[in-house]
Amino acid sequence: MHTTSIPVSDIVRPAPAIAGAWHSSDIQALFALPLMDLLYRAQQIHRQHFDANAIQLSSLLSIKTGGCPEDCAYCPQSAHYDTGLTADKLIPLDDVLQAARAAQKGGAQRFCMGAAWRSPKPRHLDAVAEMIRAVKALGMETCVTLGMLHDGQAEKLKAAGLDYYNHNLDTSPEFYGQIISTRTYQERLDTLDRVRNAGLNVCCGGIVGLGESRDQRASLIAQLANLDPYPESVPINNLVQVQGTPLAGTEALDPFEFVRTIAVARITMPRAHVRLSAGRETMSDTLQALCFLAGANSLFCGEMLLTTSNPQVQADQRLMKRLGLYAEAK
Repeated sequence: MHTTSIPVSDIVRPAPAIAGAWHSSDIQALFALPLMDLLYRAQQIHRQHFDANAIQLSSLLSIKTGGCPEDCAYCPQSAHYDTGLTADKLIPLDDVLQAARAAQKGGAQRFCMGAAWRSPKPRHLDAVAEMIRAVKALGMETCVTLGMLHDGQAEKLKAAGLDYYNHNLDTSPEFYGQIISTRTYQERLDTLDRVRNAGLNVCCGGIVGLGESRDQRASLIAQLANLDPYPESVPINNLVQVQGTPLAGTEALDPFEFVRTIAVARITMPRAHVRLSAGRETMSDTLQALCFLAGANSLFCGEMLLTTSNPQVQADQRLMKRLGLYAEAK
């Protein structure tokens, strides 16, 4: 017996016309769609706003590793956990430039620098500003993630030429307390406000596979989509479990649920670059292709993501060639 599928438009209402109108129930309904209907809708929306075969390439470098005072349960850089990671000082400018040139040669358009701080001190900000100016001089876009920002710090980064500031929400407000206790959700939102008010582009996403429910994933997407405006760049991370962190041994997220998350992010934030971030090392080529079909159009290239491994540049280039994908033009 054959059945006729219900049109997607009959299941889920159209996207809201104004920011802040996405309700968690709307997003839960998207997650509940048959996968093929969800992918079809996401791909249609993706093609309305982007070249369907273009991928924005970024590279990420840890400029200050380990010793972070925060207790994020997923993070090997937290000083609260014994993961075998040695805390280092801020790396020299020459090392940053060497990594940036290598990333540029590998096709990266944006160079992202991450430091394991709760919040940068003034001397830290001076050093990072110098790195930003040097990387910008290579002709690359710049992004940094330095923790919480206080008044005036975002403006200083903007003056140095910074393009993007990354500050993830990590998870939903309802689940957040089970992952982090040293920084509140509101403090994250306050930093995003400072970034936006300084005229910087916002890079903000989250991590899935932390043990959260689907409804909690929907709540995370609602938080992101209801930022006004929503982020220009939305990294979706799949938890990389590290021995010594509290989340080691967490049940892995179903791969199709990860694809659904990508698709829902695309539908609710149609003009954002949705980035495949942490977790790609364990993803098959087939799963990554499904993510691109679901609307992912950005990825981190290179061998490392801060402290965890990432598919090498050559492997990414081979996959993109097989799929007929190419680097997005600036």
